[in-house]
Amino acid sequence: MKELVEYLVKSLADHPEEVVLKESEEDDTVILELKIATDDLGKIIGKNGNTINAIRTVVQTAASSQRKKAKLEVTN
Repeated sequence: MKELVEYLVKSLADHPEEVVLKESEEDDTVILELKIATDDLGKIIGKNGNTINAIRTVVQTAASSQRKKAKLEVTN
């Protein structure tokens, strides 16, 4: 799942070299912490959060295929 999120975010970001993703797991939940450049924050979140919600949906779908839950947090 980490590779999937990295691919999606780096494809959208103007500064893909500043994308940092940490993955941890608690019980059946995979927690992904995404750090991006301040300039890319608006692009990744999107209008009304549409872009980040779409990425979260893809991640949750991938996690459910492994019988897990996923949580994606974005910081800068």
